[in-house]
Amino acid sequence: MHGSTSVEAVAHAPAPAGPGAPLAQFFIPAAASLQERRPRTLKHGDTFAVFDHNGDALAGPGSPEGLYHRDTRYLSHLYLTVDGQRPMLLSSTLRDDNATATCDLTNPDLFNAEGRLILEHDLLHLRRSRFLWNGACHERIAIRNFDNQLRRVRIDIAFAADFADLFEVRGTVRARRGVLQEPEVAPDRVRLAYLGLDGRRRETTLRFDPTPQELAADRATFVFDLAPREASTLVLEIACDKVYDEPARPAFLRALRDARRALRSSASRATAIVSSNEIFNEAVRRSVSDLYMLVTDTPEGPYPYAGIPWFSTVFGRDALITALETLWLDPAIARGVLQHLAANQAREFDAEADAEPGKILHEVRHGEMAELREVPFRRYYGSVDSTPLFVMLAGAHFERTGDFATARRLWPHVQAALGWIEKHGDRDGDGFVEYGRRTEEGLINQGWKDSYDSVFHDDGALAEGPIALAEVQAYVYGAWRAAAEIAGGLGHVAEATHFERRAERLRQSFDEAFFDEALGTYVLALDGEKRPCRVRTSNAGHALLTGIALPERAAALTRTLMGPGLFCGWGVRTLSSTEARYNPMSYHNGSVWPHDNALIAAGLARYGFKREAARIFEGLFAASTYIDLRRLPELFCGFPRQHTRGPTFYPVACMPQAWAAAAPLFMLQSCLGLGFDPGRRHVTFDEPTLPEFLDEVTLRNLVLDGGGADVTLRRSGAKVVVDVLERRGALRVLTTS
Repeated sequence: MHGSTSVEAVAHAPAPAGPGAPLAQFFIPAAASLQERRPRTLKHGDTFAVFDHNGDALAGPGSPEGLYHRDTRYLSHLYLTVDGQRPMLLSSTLRDDNATATCDLTNPDLFNAEGRLILEHDLLHLRRSRFLWNGACHERIAIRNFDNQLRRVRIDIAFAADFADLFEVRGTVRARRGVLQEPEVAPDRVRLAYLGLDGRRRETTLRFDPTPQELAADRATFVFDLAPREASTLVLEIACDKVYDEPARPAFLRALRDARRALRSSASRATAIVSSNEIFNEAVRRSVSDLYMLVTDTPEGPYPYAGIPWFSTVFGRDALITALETLWLDPAIARGVLQHLAANQAREFDAEADAEPGKILHEVRHGEMAELREVPFRRYYGSVDSTPLFVMLAGAHFERTGDFATARRLWPHVQAALGWIEKHGDRDGDGFVEYGRRTEEGLINQGWKDSYDSVFHDDGALAEGPIALAEVQAYVYGAWRAAAEIAGGLGHVAEATHFERRAERLRQSFDEAFFDEALGTYVLALDGEKRPCRVRTSNAGHALLTGIALPERAAALTRTLMGPGLFCGWGVRTLSSTEARYNPMSYHNGSVWPHDNALIAAGLARYGFKREAARIFEGLFAASTYIDLRRLPELFCGFPRQHTRGPTFYPVACMPQAWAAAAPLFMLQSCLGLGFDPGRRHVTFDEPTLPEFLDEVTLRNLVLDGGGADVTLRRSGAKVVVDVLERRGALRVLTTS
């Protein structure tokens, strides 16, 4: 998808064949703009849904709409009509906690066969309330008559299930498919089924209450006689691979209660954030709600799936960065991510999966095409950065929590990951970690910018591998430092010293090979011949994140990042406008990614450039004020910011996206200088700064080692004052300035 997708060219047709022009892999066709459709997305566990603003799922080429379960579309079409006409939209929204989507609709002018008006518009009100729970979509449709006479109302619900694999929906053409089974129709339910080439039978069961007047394999019809002000309700349940005891009826209210309780329970772990800016409060509530909607319970703990619609599954890189962004807020997410990835760490070589011993997972898929190896992502390890990020997060989690039990449990996996970095990640023994796919089916580019054209030289020529990316070396440096921290804490003194030395050697060699005085920044990458890719990109900002950048480089790098070529006003572009392949509408060559900016802002704050970090924070927050539901998307276009105009949207950006949802939370931490010392039980605020749009922010339930604190930070002249509202346990709150 981006840093965590299996997409080589997103929202573009495959690149033309020819010398130096590889075919785009697993591309997402831009046949329909998600922004134009204003979709309403829901998720629970391994099930997600995309519906339009009316609550329908309209089948058609390029349409992502429908109900999905474990990478298969179990419902491809759902279309509600009133007396044969599509109702008009009044409003469409999600609850603040994402528990339910609600669409308010009304009737258009309705005419008989002779063209005579028989019902004026706006006399019937329909409210569609919908949520997901345990592999099923539950919907309640309430119809009320506001006319002054009795009205007979016919509601038709058309439906279909194509059982398309997610990669088919994304544009991949298959030579063969399985077989759709004969529909089974009972008085109150329909079962649609598909027998895949993988031998699996997949079933969609639609149940209705009350029993429809007519029910066929593709349509349910209800007729209501409604007196003035009278209302009637019907319930629809669409279940994926469920077997029901006859004659059970849909249990809408009980399922809704359980779904809301589950969301409240998981979100209650998070530190609560309230500020002086109500719009920012709305944005934060949406960020936290999106985060916990995307979190899925695994046997090893909570795990944030990457994004909807294309990436609602386990991704290594995305979850690791999301967990890093939210570590201050809810360490349980990081623990779940680390434990799940440790349980799935590669133990042997598998060229088709780009797997090598010690390597950390990139992506998991459960659909028919993955099972048949038509795509390589059943359990795929083709990302160069997940492994060092895993070690980085393990160290950050230990530093945040002082959780020795988890550190000891993870230590063998950390050692295996370091072994991969030394033996397999460094392909030519030069001290840098490179990537290159093992088969023609693997991803061409395996950093977070994984489009086929995202790594190139200053003349625009694509780089040939194996490729050593700048940010990957920064992550490896962070991994050595994190491993030293863990080793020291666990009493492995000699190993800790060795890891520190490895980190320092890498820091020096990185500076010599990657810093370019003329560019004022680190180059994007070294190609297979060790030629630098001399282009200005956001990748270099990640060198500030982990501390690999020498202190004397920080000012020049900051000037480049915040200069007009890279900083567009909304955030830092992925590629400078001065470069050959710059395109503000591209996926990775000129767009703005919230998570990328959050990592850069954290790096700027680390080196003391808090004002610049706050500028990035302000730009992204300003962008969110123009976006539906205050929800930051996966990315948006990198056109320059203009007064009184919002950002330009990217047509097929995922919303919600975990690491984008977490970006404002991480930027807040960076500006506040919020840190934790579990050994001393200290919560620290190091030279806290508030961006211009915030005068005050309160953090409730900052938790550390059984203690907790509620803290308010407010602007006072040129400074930010920290006020401790309440402390629980032996926790202390300290401020440095």
